[in-house]
Amino acid sequence: MVYDAFVLLSFGGPEKPDDVMPFLRNVVRGRGVPDERLAEVAEHYMHFGGVSPINQQCRDLLAAIDTEFAEHGVGLPTYWGNRNWHPMLADTLAQMRDDGVENALGFATSAYGGYSSCKQYWEDIAAARAHVGPGAPRIAKLRQFHDDPGFVGPHTEAVTAALTRLDPARRATTRLVFTAHSIPVTMAETAGPTGGRYNAQLEETARLVHATAAADLPYDLVWQSRSGPPQVPWLEPDINDHLEALAAKGVTDVVVSPIGFVSDHLEVIWDLDNEAKDTADRLGLGYARAVTPGVHPDFVSMIRRLVQERTADRSRESLGTLPIWDVCPADCCPPPARRKAS
Repeated sequence: MVYDAFVLLSFGGPEKPDDVMPFLRNVVRGRGVPDERLAEVAEHYMHFGGVSPINQQCRDLLAAIDTEFAEHGVGLPTYWGNRNWHPMLADTLAQMRDDGVENALGFATSAYGGYSSCKQYWEDIAAARAHVGPGAPRIAKLRQFHDDPGFVGPHTEAVTAALTRLDPARRATTRLVFTAHSIPVTMAETAGPTGGRYNAQLEETARLVHATAAADLPYDLVWQSRSGPPQVPWLEPDINDHLEALAAKGVTDVVVSPIGFVSDHLEVIWDLDNEAKDTADRLGLGYARAVTPGVHPDFVSMIRRLVQERTADRSRESLGTLPIWDVCPADCCPPPARRKAS
């Protein structure tokens, strides 16, 4: 297959206060979530002036990718399209069609398998192509990268840097806490050829980062950003509950590393820099949050290498042992059952 473009696939976020509610309605469309509930989430965005950092982070990443491609002879024009806010993926594909693009490679800003983190991007592509209609470019999504050195390495550096902000005299009572977005238990336990991949890949990433950054410290993988009806079980423990438990066991300091994410978007800065930090302060815990890869040079180089795996027959680089598919099985990662919110 000959590819003639690259497209960055992301979640999207509001960029002014008037965007917030329409954006949130896009996020929960089809789920029957009332505006009253969305208004509670909207307050998180209003805390930052109604602006999510994710769109600017995507602009910065795309600019870094352009430079990386130019320096390494990857002659693909680059585009960017979102799931939930402008630039919407359908609009981007229409522009790509008008530019003559036929076959593009898509990079999603999520390292892991699972429905929301992987398969839903395939659904986004299909829906956008259907919206554009005849001549819509074909998009081949690049593989997951949870164990690639270009993803693991920046997280490892960030944990090492965060540890320097804590009191070294309390190293013996310091703990490393990895976080990722919680998902419904039924999604995490889905049977089939790729069942449980989200959890397993996160566990492998945590192990790889821990082994290099802080092998002498105990560590845990916990969850954040839970949503949905309270009666539906999601992966636990939540980061705030876990901090309570650690303090009760005599832990004095924590490094929190959001390995589930590629950039410091709103869920990271609200859930960890505000809520979890407030919990740690209340408990008297020393607290340092490790940054995410963002535009780290190794992460940007990884994206270029993923492209070259498809365009130049470059061999795959990986630090783990779990299988990774270029094209997922058709029955992988089914969507969660939708329940109407009451």
